[in-house]
Amino acid sequence: MNQNRILLALHYLPNIQYCSKLMQYSDLRIEGAENYRKGSYRNRCYIASPNGLMRLSIPLKKGKNERQSIREVRIAYDLPWQQQHWRSIRAAYGNAPFFDHYAPEFAAFYEKKYDFLFDFNWDILQKVASLIGLTTELLLQEIFLKETPVEMLDGRSFLQPKAKLQTPDQQFKVPKYGQVFEEKTGFLPNLSVLDLLFCTGPQSPLILENAFQK
Repeated sequence: MNQNRILLALHYLPNIQYCSKLMQYSDLRIEGAENYRKGSYRNRCYIASPNGLMRLSIPLKKGKNERQSIREVRIAYDLPWQQQHWRSIRAAYGNAPFFDHYAPEFAAFYEKKYDFLFDFNWDILQKVASLIGLTTELLLQEIFLKETPVEMLDGRSFLQPKAKLQTPDQQFKVPKYGQVFEEKTGFLPNLSVLDLLFCTGPQSPLILENAFQK
C-alpha cells in the first residue's frame, strides 16, 4: 500500500533525514503519547564544529525519565546549557553564508526557559517547519500506537543516533552541500537541519526534497 502518513518522534533540532520526511508526507503526525527514551534524539542533536562532529545535549531533571510520559520530562538548568549551546552554534556557524539571516530565528529559544522538553522541542520544530517552507500541518498523535496502521510509516524506529539501533531507510539519500569546515573535517552527513539552513539558506527546501527517494 502507498503510504502517505508518517509518525515521527519529537526531536531537538531534527536532522536532515527527519526533515526530508516532513517535506514528503501529506499527513504528518508527531508522537505525543510515548514515554521518554534515553539515548535518543529527543534531547540531543549534532552539528559540525572545527574539530568535527559535536553533540549538543539538553540536560534533564533527574528521575525515572524512561518510564515518564514525554510530556512530563523536565529540563534541568543547574548548568547554563542554553548559553553553552548557543555559543557552540555561533562558533560553528558564525562564518556560514546564511548564519546572520537565520540566527535571530533561533536565538530566542536560548533566552527563554522552558519547563518541559516537549514544549521546547515542539516550538523549535514549528520554527524549523516554517523556515524550510513546510505547508503541511504538523499534528500531534495523542494516543500511543504500539504499531502503526499499514498506510502510516513508523518513523520512530529508524531515526536513532546509534547505528546499531537504526533500521534501514531506503527513502533517504544523504545530500551533499558545502559545509563550513569541510576542508578540515571532510563532509559530515545528516547533521541537524541547522547545518543545512546556515550553509545553504533558501536552497534548503530543494535539497530536502531531493534527499527523499521513492
